[in-house]
Amino acid sequence: MLESVTSAALASAMDGLALRQRTIANNIANVNTPNYQAKRVAFEDALAASVRAGDGRAQATTAASLEPTELNGNNVNLDTETLSNIDTVLRFQFASRALGHEFTAIRSAMRTN
Repeated sequence: MLESVTSAALASAMDGLALRQRTIANNIANVNTPNYQAKRVAFEDALAASVRAGDGRAQATTAASLEPTELNGNNVNLDTETLSNIDTVLRFQFASRALGHEFTAIRSAMRTN
């Protein structure tokens, strides 16, 4: 297996970001649903600890948002979701490009030998 800590961490980050993207979309879809509690995805701290340990693999977790609720019991904030979506898309693009560079480097190393 040619997986480095870097490539494992990037793959884990992309998995966590993809879950976050799906969760944001679900939150937005339920913006007007009474008593719906927004969800948040976390993986960054677990991923950082995993990288420090030399592994690079981490599982994302989903939990209910602790933001205040409206009168209908819903706590989805469209502004928060929109900003989180933009941040998530940019992070995913960065991780995707970095992983692509990892594979290019491996492919180049294999060709020279």
